Amino acid sequence: MLKAFSATDVGKRRKVNQDYVYISEQPIGNLPNLFVVADGMGGHKAGDYASKVTVETMLREIEKSPEKNPTILLEKAICSANELIRRQAADVPEFEGMGTTIVAAVCIGGYLQVANVGDSRLYIVNDEMRQITKDHSLVEEMVRLGGLSRADARNHPDKNIITRAVGANDTVTPDFFTVALTDGDMVLMCSDGLTNMLGDEEIHARLKRAGDIKEKALDLIDAANENGGNDNISVVLFRFSA
Repeated sequence: MLKAFSATDVGKRRKVNQDYVYISEQPIGNLPNLFVVADGMGGHKAGDYASKVTVETMLREIEKSPEKNPTILLEKAICSANELIRRQAADVPEFEGMGTTIVAAVCIGGYLQVANVGDSRLYIVNDEMRQITKDHSLVEEMVRLGGLSRADARNHPDKNIITRAVGANDTVTPDFFTVALTDGDMVLMCSDGLTNMLGDEEIHARLKRAGDIKEKALDLIDAANENGGNDNISVVLFRFSA
């Protein structure tokens, strides 16, 4: 059983919201549910178009596919979206260079199947808060190679340079993760407009406060805006009940 809520906010500095979120607690094709956060990039209209079209294309592919394996289903859907974004970017001058991150999750039984491209994130939250996805970003590569500390990474000037995105290349390779869930676990999915404004400790502390899923999600967005709101902010939050 799942209780979910999603919200997206333009933030304090941007005029256009290039994020796109989608949640369904009901079946989508052969998937029992689906949760998605996409953070678009590109020109004035290209980023918001890329994120929206990517999610819509994924939904169409999932709804019509006979495939039952969730990993294969998500991979094919993301690859189809990548092909469409590439074609449209080549055909329409103002869409040149557009792309989007994607983090998608499906809860099946007591397990979460996760797909990720870019630096939008998924966390499992209980007594601890654990980041499941690995950012496809220049700064994350520097951290992995030992050239940058995790503490310095959050404020690094190149923190927004991502190394993998839907639409960036002719092919795309999502990362996949399978996570066992326990009763009461919360799943947080978000764009970097949240994590660039709030550290993991503050996010965790706020999620541990009293309140329902909606109140917690909106509190995170409010806090990110209070800390500067430098980017669009998107949050998908749901609680797993066994």
